[in-house]
Amino acid sequence: MRPIRIRSLPQLQQTRGKGGLVLLSRLTSKARSATNNQDWANLGGDTLLPQELFVVLPLPPSINHQYATVNGRRVLSATGRHYKSAVEKHLQAILQQSPHRADFFEGLMTDALSLSIRFYFKTALRRDLDGGLKIAQDALCQAISLNDNRITEIHLHKDLDATRPRMECTLALQQPRNTKAKVLGQRLSAVPPARRQPSAST
Repeated sequence: MRPIRIRSLPQLQQTRGKGGLVLLSRLTSKARSATNNQDWANLGGDTLLPQELFVVLPLPPSINHQYATVNGRRVLSATGRHYKSAVEKHLQAILQQSPHRADFFEGLMTDALSLSIRFYFKTALRRDLDGGLKIAQDALCQAISLNDNRITEIHLHKDLDATRPRMECTLALQQPRNTKAKVLGQRLSAVPPARRQPSAST
């Protein structure tokens, strides 16, 4: 019987309780190692308030690693999928621990939303500011089952932090749109009419 050579021995994983070996695919292994290299637990500062979700996340993969071409179609790469999955797990843990979860989700049903993302890169010229917007917005909205067309304002910021690159995201609830229009109408109706200046002949 001809022996079979397996070149990538680090990709072999022993199954517990069965004594067998499972050969992991290269894409899964690379995507998993890329996700594990990012420190999700010690970024710090995550808070959920009735009107605001603030979360600190590792930087998303660069635009060149977010997508892959399959049969002529541009699809989300394995690295991008694992990043979105990790964001969802991280957010679910925050939501479960916060006493304001019910109030926040109640506001999500009616209020307009604003999203602010502040990227902290290692260097100023290494990455574009808007390269991580789409995957970050999709990951946040998917994690809380929110349609991203509910976001009416987006603010992007670019800063530098060579020792602790990260992404700080703030998803804030605004007043409902019909309420904003009503308040504006009330303000305009409350403005007194301009006084007519007396003519020079009187």
